[in-house]
Parts: sequence; structure tokens; C-alpha cells
Amino acid sequence: MKASHPPLILASASPRRRSLLKRLGVPFRVVPSRASESTRQRDPRRLVVELALRKALSVARRHPRSAVLGADTIVFSRGEVIVKPRSHADSLRILRRINDCWHRVYTGVALALDGGRLSFTECALSRVRARRLSEAELRSLAGKHLDKAGGYAVQDRRDPFIKRVSGDHDNVVGLPMRAVRRLWRKALDARRAGAALRRKPAAG
Repeated sequence: MKASHPPLILASASPRRRSLLKRLGVPFRVVPSRASESTRQRDPRRLVVELALRKALSVARRHPRSAVLGADTIVFSRGEVIVKPRSHADSLRILRRINDCWHRVYTGVALALDGGRLSFTECALSRVRARRLSEAELRSLAGKHLDKAGGYAVQDRRDPFIKRVSGDHDNVVGLPMRAVRRLWRKALDARRAGAALRRKPAAG
């Protein structure tokens, strides 16, 4: 890593996000966030950005010399915010709801620096079309992906549920890399600007 790059931390234990973040080409380590994910926010864009920033800040305050990346993903269908299934029964309910329908996937990403004194955020949106599955097929699929918003795995080619993705595929997996790259460039620009100010001689 170049000296001008702050150390990077991923505030998520997700193996899918870890795999995607490797594409940035910057060494990083994983420090899972312990931040609460409870919120009264119901607007999907604001919700994912709020939670992504909360996760990033919770780790950044403990690692003030690092840039900390937080992320949060939800599914939004017919007015309902859908997160990770709580149980096998909840997974089946969710799959029935989005079966043979278009739904939206939102991911908020946040990059916090200097212990959280500086932060940047973005939200990515993709539209996903689910195939029409029979009740027996839905029951077979239910419970297999309790760790994923919506209860399905778009990156699993054996998962029969997804017919089409419109927009950023990485977003549906859990980490929109185009947005992450923009945040990283902003972080580097801010770091260079801060270094330039520190080098500038005082007036008078």
C-alpha cells in the first residue's frame, strides 16, 4: 500500500463483501461492526445509508487512523423493507412475497475517516426479477440463505430464484464496487487536501 493510503478496514464479516472488496486492489482487514441495526427509518435509501454509516462509525471510533467501510443491504417489495430472514418460516414468507415479481435491492455504503470526523456515503439501487416457482420449489429453497437480505443468493448459480438483474449486480451481492471506488477516491482526495493544509506555512 502506498504511504498516502490510509489503512482500510471492512466493518462487515460477510464473505461476499470481503471477496468483492478485493477488487479495489487495496489491502484491508476485517473488523465486524457491533452497531445496532434497529431503526425507525422506513425510506429504503435513507435506511441503508443510515445503517451503513452507523456501522462504519462504530469501528472508526476504535480505529481512528484507518478508513472504515460500512455497508447495509435490504430488499424492498411492495412497500415492505425486507432484511435477512429471521427463521425458516420467515424465509418462506419472503420468498412467497417476491415470487414472480420485480423487487428492488438497496445497498448503502459509508466510508469513515479520522475516527468518524469525516465520512462519505452513497446508495446503490438495482431491480431484480424473481422467477415463478411452485410452492414445492419455494419450500425447498426456504431457509438456505438466512444470512442474506431477501433470503436468496444471486451469486449462487444453483439458486433458481433469480431471473434477471437490472443495474449493478455487485449491489445485489452486497457491495456496489463502483460506489466503493468513488468513496475511496474521495477519501484519498480528502487525505491529500489535509496533508497540503498541514504543509502550508502559516500567514504572517
